[in-house]
Amino acid sequence: MIEESARLLGWLVPIIILAALVLPQAIRILREYERGVIFRLGKLHGTKGPGLIFLIPIVDRMVKMDLRVVTIDVARQEVMTRDNVPVTVDAVVYFRVVDPQAAVVRVENYLKATSLISQTTLRSVLGQAELDELLSQRDKINLTLQEIIDRQTDPWGIKVTAVEVKDVVLPDGMKRAMARQAETERERRAKIINAEGEFQAAEKLVQAAGMISEQPIALQLRFLQTMKEISSEHNTTTFLPVPMDLFTPFLGRIRQSREKEER
Repeated sequence: MIEESARLLGWLVPIIILAALVLPQAIRILREYERGVIFRLGKLHGTKGPGLIFLIPIVDRMVKMDLRVVTIDVARQEVMTRDNVPVTVDAVVYFRVVDPQAAVVRVENYLKATSLISQTTLRSVLGQAELDELLSQRDKINLTLQEIIDRQTDPWGIKVTAVEVKDVVLPDGMKRAMARQAETERERRAKIINAEGEFQAAEKLVQAAGMISEQPIALQLRFLQTMKEISSEHNTTTFLPVPMDLFTPFLGRIRQSREKEER
């Protein structure tokens, strides 16, 4: 009996040790956002997950892929715009793996490949845009970058969800030139507004003169209103305008006398 127990124990120990070595390689647990690309004897067998996965030890090899959105920073790039202005730009790219098999089989390192494609595309697209477009049409440039990068990475099973240009650094000389341009533009607008105000005031004066010429009594009413305004203030000196019509008879006599003398 003792010999049979020892013999059974001698069989169980190797089995337990073998199971302890084999089970971790044969059983894998993948989370909801993970997928496992299985290679069996070097050939692509398929994609499994999430949940519990059984593998054949030594025969199967699994590559774990993460399906969550990945964010990569595109390093600062020196770019010459279409109007020959040197700028320094950087960007951020958001993408995720939609085809785990393509991301493993068709590209060696999809993270590095996507980063390099983003850098070259950033230089190419911004080099075709002018500085004003780069500063004012950022959404349009972001959309163009996203479409180009997504089209290039689509064979790798990558879906680019967004591309954002983070910062545009201008040379100091260009900043000063843009500040002078903005100041000049503000001065131009101020002069235009002032000229428009003068023009409108002149139009109103012409209309007022036309009304007074049609109704001479309006001038007398305006005269009385002005006198009222002057008298309401505490002034020691008051100016009284005298209508020129009072001097018309005297001026006529003086003119007639001069004509007689000349004859």
